[in-house]
Amino acid sequence: MTSEPRWLTASEQRTWQAYRRMQLLLGAQVSRDLAADSRLSDADYDVLSHLSYADGNRCRISGLADRMLWSRSRLSHHLTRMQQRGLVVREGCASDARCAEVVLTDEGLRTLEAAAPPHVESVRRNFIDLLTPEQQAAFAEIGEVVVRHLSKGREPTRAPKSREAAQSAEQGSVRVG
Repeated sequence: MTSEPRWLTASEQRTWQAYRRMQLLLGAQVSRDLAADSRLSDADYDVLSHLSYADGNRCRISGLADRMLWSRSRLSHHLTRMQQRGLVVREGCASDARCAEVVLTDEGLRTLEAAAPPHVESVRRNFIDLLTPEQQAAFAEIGEVVVRHLSKGREPTRAPKSREAAQSAEQGSVRVG
């Protein structure tokens, strides 16, 4: 027996359409700004940002793929391109010969540190500064509810911060990722 679809009300449709348009337009604008300001793609920035928070600026490739919600194959191809640009290197894992790690290079860290200020300004200009603190809190809560539902407990934890990243966070210079 098939039940009738639960069609969206006018209010629900407005909510859904507003989210869809915002997500598309905001993502495109922040991506354009990132590329123009730093010549990095969203994927480049995500890899660099994740690694900057990882202990020792290194992470197992499988763990990074999980955190980014990418296949290992997709990440491997992307890492090859980043490695050719000197942003990351791959190394064997000291604790497990079957795994490999990706490591942020000094050039990768310098690139991220140069990209972060204009990137966070784009995020502020196009999103954060448009919202009241109450709207920001509501948006964060909404996002967290949906992420918990969709990840069903599989949401990867953020890599532990290095001492330098933790100190930066305490000083208010958290990288946008």
